[in-house]
Amino acid sequence: TTEAVFACRNSSCLSSCLCVQCSPPQALGLPITDAQIAEMESHAEDIDFAVAAEEERKLRHDVMAHVHTFAHCCPTAAPIIHLGATSCYVGDNTDLIALRDGFNILLPKLARVIDRLANFAEEYADLPTLGFTHFHVDFVAQHIPECIARRWVWINLQKKNKKKNKLRMRGAVIVITDGFFPLFSALLLCRRISLPESFLTADIVLSTLQNITEGLVVYPKVIERDIHNELPFMATENIIMAIVKAGGNRQECHEKICVLSQESAAVVKQEGGDNDLLARIQRDPYFAPILGQLDALLDPKTFIGRAPQQVSKFLAEEVRPLLEPLQR
Repeated sequence: TTEAVFACRNSSCLSSCLCVQCSPPQALGLPITDAQIAEMESHAEDIDFAVAAEEERKLRHDVMAHVHTFAHCCPTAAPIIHLGATSCYVGDNTDLIALRDGFNILLPKLARVIDRLANFAEEYADLPTLGFTHFHVDFVAQHIPECIARRWVWINLQKKNKKKNKLRMRGAVIVITDGFFPLFSALLLCRRISLPESFLTADIVLSTLQNITEGLVVYPKVIERDIHNELPFMATENIIMAIVKAGGNRQECHEKICVLSQESAAVVKQEGGDNDLLARIQRDPYFAPILGQLDALLDPKTFIGRAPQQVSKFLAEEVRPLLEPLQR
C-alpha cells in the first residue's frame, strides 16, 4: 500500500539496505570483512525507533541518527557503516526508491480509472445527447464530456509513467557547499513531508475515481426526452437547406422558420407547454415539399458527425496500448 511505502519503518529499512550496498568493496584494500557485511544484512530490518529518536534528539540529523541506530544493532560493522557515502546518498536514494514503489501502486490504479472511462465511452459512443456550449444548446455524443475527462487522465498517466521510468539512483558521493547547506536542509524537510502527502492524496483520489467510474449510469429515455424538447429548434438549419434543395428561397424560408420558432418558444416559455415547432412546420403549406424528409432531417445521429469513429480510433490507437502494460 502507499501507506506502507512511505511509512517510517520502510524508509528506515531502505536506509539500512543502502548503507549495506554502499560499503566499499574489499578490492579497494579497506579492512572490511564478510562478517561485517553479513551482520549488516541480517539486521537491515531491525529498527529501534526509541534509540533512533534519542539519537536524532542529540545529533539533530536524521541520517546520522539512523547510522548510529544501525550501529547499535551491528557493533562489529559499526566502524564501516556509511563509509564512503554521504547523507544525500542515503536520503535521496531512499526517497527515489519510495517514489518508484509509490508510482508502481498509483499507475495501475490510474490505468483502471481510464479503463472504466474507456469502456463507458465505447458503450455509448453513438448515443446523441445534449450539451451546452456558448450559452446555447447543441448536440454532442454521450461520450464527449467523458472523453474530455478521460483524455486529461490519460495525459496524466503518460506523464507519470515517463517520470517513473526516468528515476535514477544517486551516486555515493555528493558535494554540497557550506553556503547552500541551510537551504538544502530545509528543502529536504519539505520534500519528506510533501512527497508522502502527495502520493497518499493521489491514492485516495484514484480510489474514489474508480468507485465513481464503475457506477456511471446513463438514462437513454431521459436523454431522448431532452432531445425531443430541443431538436426542432436545432434542426431548423437542416430544414432550410432541404427547402433550398427543393427549389425554395433561403431568406424566405429563414423568415418563416423564425416566425414559427418564436411562436413555439412563447408556448414553451410563457405557457409551460411542449415544443410544438415541428407540428407548426407540418401544418404550414410552405414546407409541403419536404414533409417526407422530416424524419431524416430530425435524426439525432446526423448531428454528431464522426464522433463514434473518433472514439473507436482514439481507444484503439492511444488508450488501449498505454493501458496494456499496466493491466498485466
